[in-house]
Amino acid sequence: MAVFDKAAESYDSWYHTKLGSFVDKVETELAFGFFEIVPGMKVLDVGCGTGNFSIKLAQQGCKVIGIDISDEMLELARSKAKQAELDIEFYNMDVYHLQFEPESFDAAFSMAAFEFIDRPEAALNEMMRVVKDGGQVFIGTISGDSKWGELYNSEPLKSNSVFKHACFKTLEDLRQLKPEKLINSGECLFIPPDALEANITMEEEKKLSKTEKGGYICALWKK
Repeated sequence: MAVFDKAAESYDSWYHTKLGSFVDKVETELAFGFFEIVPGMKVLDVGCGTGNFSIKLAQQGCKVIGIDISDEMLELARSKAKQAELDIEFYNMDVYHLQFEPESFDAAFSMAAFEFIDRPEAALNEMMRVVKDGGQVFIGTISGDSKWGELYNSEPLKSNSVFKHACFKTLEDLRQLKPEKLINSGECLFIPPDALEANITMEEEKKLSKTEKGGYICALWKK
């Protein structure tokens, strides 16, 4: 999709800032604290973007296939995977119409993509379809009822960025998706987006976790 193609080149640069690096750290710790990785498992990375988590999963021994709707982001993902000498397949594909047979994967994984999914139940159903019985489905996304959600919903940021297409969820929204198969859920990123650099620390994160809503939420289902 063209709107995401335009954001591809600058997407990774934010993660090199102090705040961006911290966000990546806490979100990764939350995700991999929930999602059980077994070397050799076959994982579908939904909305893989520039391949950040496809690469992290592959580095831990997973066989990864990443999908996204942006050709530009996929090209960057392929380049990064090649540079890291990782064998990852990337395809332009819509989560609502996954071109895989049922039970093709041991797990499906999605980070920072469900902000742009306007039919989350349909997307989750497709992810469940392609995962084997007993397999994991993990989703992580920006929380709509947090200070981070407020930022991305604000003007003019929303009208002048990819977030004009966003459909933010809350932790309760995620928990209401297939609750009979939900096995865990949680949040992180309690530090606000306008935090002073001196306050971007794990100590501050832990302190704010007692009073603030997390800016990033996740849920794990078992098929």
